[in-house]
Amino acid sequence: MDTAEIRRRFTSHFERDTTVGPHTVVPSASLLADDPTLLFVNAGMVPFKPYFLGQQTPPFDRATTVQKCIRTPDIEEVGKTTRHGTFFEMCGNFSFGDYFKSGAARLAWDLVTKSVADGGFGFDEGRLYPSILDGDEEALAVWRDEVGVPDHRIVRLGNKENYWSMGVPGPGGPCSEILYDRGPAYGPDADWASMGTDMDPRLEDRYLEFWNLVFMQDELSAVRSKSDFDVAGSLPQRNIDTGMGLERVAYLMQGVENMYEIDVMFPVIARAQELTGRRYGADHGDDVRFRVVADHVRSSMMLINDGVTPGNEGRGYVLRRLLRRAVRSMRLLGYEDRALPELMPVSRDKMGETYTELVTGWDRIAQVAYAEEDAFRTTLRSGTQIFDLAAGEVASRGETVLPGDRAFALHDTYGFPIDLTLEMAAEQGLRVDEDGFRRLMTEQRDRARADARAKKGAHADTGVYRTVLDTHGPTEWLAYSTLETESRPVALLRGGHEVPALSEGEVGELVLDRTPFYAESGGQVADAGTIVSGGARLEVVDVQRPVRGLVVHQVRVVEGELDPSAGVLATVDREWRTGARQAHSGTHVVHAALREVLGPTALQSGSYNRPGYLRLDFGWTSSLSPEQVRDIETVSQQALRADLPVDWRYMTLAEAREAGALALFGETYDDQQVRVVDIGGPWSRELCGGTHVDHSSQIGTIVVTGESSVGSGNRRIEAFTGVEGFAYLARERDVVTELTSMLKARPDDLVGRVSEMVERLRGAEKELERVRAAQVLAAAGSLADGARQVGPVKVVAHRADGLGGGDVRQLALDVRGRLPADEPGVVVVLGVDGGKVAFVAATNDAARALGADAGALVRAVGEVVGGRGGGKPDVAQGGGSDVSRADDAVAVVAPEVSRQVGGV
Repeated sequence: MDTAEIRRRFTSHFERDTTVGPHTVVPSASLLADDPTLLFVNAGMVPFKPYFLGQQTPPFDRATTVQKCIRTPDIEEVGKTTRHGTFFEMCGNFSFGDYFKSGAARLAWDLVTKSVADGGFGFDEGRLYPSILDGDEEALAVWRDEVGVPDHRIVRLGNKENYWSMGVPGPGGPCSEILYDRGPAYGPDADWASMGTDMDPRLEDRYLEFWNLVFMQDELSAVRSKSDFDVAGSLPQRNIDTGMGLERVAYLMQGVENMYEIDVMFPVIARAQELTGRRYGADHGDDVRFRVVADHVRSSMMLINDGVTPGNEGRGYVLRRLLRRAVRSMRLLGYEDRALPELMPVSRDKMGETYTELVTGWDRIAQVAYAEEDAFRTTLRSGTQIFDLAAGEVASRGETVLPGDRAFALHDTYGFPIDLTLEMAAEQGLRVDEDGFRRLMTEQRDRARADARAKKGAHADTGVYRTVLDTHGPTEWLAYSTLETESRPVALLRGGHEVPALSEGEVGELVLDRTPFYAESGGQVADAGTIVSGGARLEVVDVQRPVRGLVVHQVRVVEGELDPSAGVLATVDREWRTGARQAHSGTHVVHAALREVLGPTALQSGSYNRPGYLRLDFGWTSSLSPEQVRDIETVSQQALRADLPVDWRYMTLAEAREAGALALFGETYDDQQVRVVDIGGPWSRELCGGTHVDHSSQIGTIVVTGESSVGSGNRRIEAFTGVEGFAYLARERDVVTELTSMLKARPDDLVGRVSEMVERLRGAEKELERVRAAQVLAAAGSLADGARQVGPVKVVAHRADGLGGGDVRQLALDVRGRLPADEPGVVVVLGVDGGKVAFVAATNDAARALGADAGALVRAVGEVVGGRGGGKPDVAQGGGSDVSRADDAVAVVAPEVSRQVGGV
């Protein structure tokens, strides 16, 4: 049974259920989580989290979904086990205060044991083992007495295995897992009675857990670990959250060994075999690489489809790692040509049967992925050069181990994989300090995990806002209809706690029953304005929605003292709102113009707009030409002159997609109702919750000020709008006026006149360079004549103020050339320029025969001036930052030469 049929049977089972009632089929949400604690959706319940936390009222009592998920904690482990992958699909059914343990267990058991002919999965009941939390007598009774599972096949496990929480205070509860016995070929027989409450790791491959039923019944006050937490009491409403791994069920039903061999993944491995000439199943190391390729190609494709572009942090960094690991694995399998154009279309053809947007949006997906591979191939070339330099330094010191920090720098700074570093080091007879490398990697991961924990802790602090929401209800938000409201304060907060008042000069948070202020969202900054009450006047500094439904104003008391028991007048700064509306509508116009000029694959990946200014990020693999930028600006201005109507309306997400509305990647939209903003009808149609002008002409003007890169495969356009746009043009006009006056030229002649001046300046600089070079050469003779005798060696140690690195090297080599060739000679020149020291050491053949070493000399000099250097025994160079010790560095040259030649 293929995965598409498994998916269909799962949702159909719950959609048509008559035991507890039909479930609403909810489409998969984006992989990009609308959650500050998560980079990606990593479990099927994540899109329903606001319902479980009580932040929103669910629009249904029962739901079912097949949710796209990404898990990234241990990307390096992918392929080494046969069960874990980066991208996976989680089939789930959910109850919000409706059925509980009995219903969840009976529904799951019915689906997995019902015959294939009757629409089930047809698993042999004798090979199924439900697990429960040890001590959960209710779950035990359900499985034994209602479902009919013999007591000896019900596994009792502890909190570590069978208790679920989000890792922070909030809902939690015991679990039941359904395990499938794959047979003695996969491990020993289980002795459940003597095993205890911890799952024996030796049994995990044989007794495969494929469905987890979470019984959400407890309110947790603290969570210290998976097995250590405090239960404050029972939840007011008991919920069900289940997750069945689609890939695990697929490989059980398809009779293959692991998830990498199922119908939607193995075709990539098959193609990789054709390209590399290697055979899957012949070598464990190769098998791991084949699995990495299959997993990472699919995962990357799904991430790009949901709007992620490669970058150096966050989601973009995860995608970059996945793509580069896939390419690297193909290289380690012996394939060095472009791999993704050969592999990713295979994955598209399989996954596109379910996710049709992979096919319709393929041009953009391919453009992003292939550009990243090309960039990585360039990185491999440059990284190889950097590696060769590092390896050369190790060899020149007579050592055989590449330091861990150099390997880590290659990996972290240049994106050069450690596997390639190990491979290339072995080819040159070197080892790599892997322990040092791993230690640095661990430190980096610990920092990332600490940051994630900090974010999770901050997320947990939203409890005070949830309390306000539960007590007073949602804020009546009137930003679309008015700039002023008479409102009533419902909460006054400071430092995460309610306070009785705010005095003059204090900053706090104010929650009103109704507000005209726009809260920061969708790239648009929050409104500015004032809140007045009696003798108190407050400046609104920021406006946010820490939990859905609640608008929180950060305020500074300018005058008086705010008494939360008195009514207030909340007023938005009219000029601020006008500028913000112009910028936000201008962003939509520029996006539409961008797609008109570049084509439909140029899609917005992020935006920011404040009064008078906008920036728009979009997926594109190359810089735009001046003509393209001018065309985008021209199309935008024409849209303003056409005075296009700006309309908005609410509809379902499905209706919006049908109407061709564009969704901003990374944003989360309500499945029931979304707001669609049109500018000129279908010319610009986007999902958006921001404030907008009524007609495009009200934007005033759009002046593009720049186009730049913000990471591989991502570009940025910046522009001014409204009054700020005119002000920018006025400043440009003033510059032109000043230049025409200064150069006594007409505006049309300015470019020619400036070009002419630049050419003259370049000519003058070349002449100055020639004169300076002549002076350097002239100094060489006198320096050689003044060489100091150190034993048998003629030594020149000279400080040259005003010389940079290139001149210093030229002077040192020229002086060495003027020393007698048959006598030992050493030259060290230090150039001091611009607060830095550049130094070069050079030795002749006779000096090296006595033991003189230019590399050792620059290291000695570098220690004095706070720098470092390296090179070969004949010529070496370096740099330092302590100019004050340049003379001391000159003084160490003679003693160092004497030490090297042994006082001969």
